[in-house]
Amino acid sequence: MYEYLTGFVSIVAPQYIVIDVQGVGYKLLVANPYLYQEDKEKKVQVYVYQAVREDNISLFGFRDQNEKNLFMQLINVSGIGPKSALAILANPDHQGLVDAIANNNVSYLTKFPGIGKKTASQIVLDLRDKLSKESSGSLFAANQLAVDVKINQELKDALEALAALGYKERDIKKVQKSLIKEEKMPTDEYLRQALRLLN
Repeated sequence: MYEYLTGFVSIVAPQYIVIDVQGVGYKLLVANPYLYQEDKEKKVQVYVYQAVREDNISLFGFRDQNEKNLFMQLINVSGIGPKSALAILANPDHQGLVDAIANNNVSYLTKFPGIGKKTASQIVLDLRDKLSKESSGSLFAANQLAVDVKINQELKDALEALAALGYKERDIKKVQKSLIKEEKMPTDEYLRQALRLLN
């Protein structure tokens, strides 16, 4: 139902924050509420997931789309609920988490509260292939692509769109090399050119 909320951080508590959106306070459960301490009384945008159960409706908040995407992957694993996923995300090294899953590092995953060997193995089984694909796409592509100073925003957006469509990282990198040499153009034109090159 909700994608994000834009408002002021009015309360920072040990388990949650409250975002004031035009006079309405939304309680958001977040991985590390104190990351928002510096934003108190400032206007922020927080991505949101709404969890509905028979006896409870909760809102979970995320600092960016990447964190929300990773959360959504985790809660699709059998045995991982929203609160367990949030506890895992409290560790700021999200790339380390993705690497641990990709490398079948069960001992890394069992360090998180409530995650035993069985659940850790299930996380690896369910997410290894998905995260290896998406780590070049919607999860962390924004950070990876931004490293290359030659890439302008329009090209970056087009490459992220390719990743979201399911193209492999190696194919996207080949296209990137070709498109960097072109004169700057709008995102949709970059995407058209990229699809032409790929097909």
